[in-house]
Amino acid sequence: MTDHRQRPRRRGQGELEGLVLSALREADGSASAGWVQKRLGGDLAYTTVITILTRLLAKGVVTRERVGRAFVWTPAADHAGLAAHRMRRVLDAESDRQAVLASFVTALGPDDERLLRELLDRPEPGIAAAGEE
Repeated sequence: MTDHRQRPRRRGQGELEGLVLSALREADGSASAGWVQKRLGGDLAYTTVITILTRLLAKGVVTRERVGRAFVWTPAADHAGLAAHRMRRVLDAESDRQAVLASFVTALGPDDERLLRELLDRPEPGIAAAGEE
């Protein structure tokens, strides 16, 4: 007789990283890998959680600090910061940055283009505009 029970759906690396990162954001401060595992319902092995956190650390998405014999983990940025980090990684991987940026800007809708122009026109914090002192 054939066993017709379905196996749990296998999640991709990006999905698992997103789940772990979401759990970390829900923490009140830094969190241990064990806390993250419990927060996710325990369906991921502890070693899998550690692997995901280590990958996120290598990507600069989380930080870790030793507390006693273990590490605690903290998100390095909010959602917007993480999206910007991913965008920079994609841009850094391309040889023709100008072509990539031009293609990106050309594909923006009018509202996003207007917002981008407003952001680019803002003076950088800490830099006085010409003639100001």
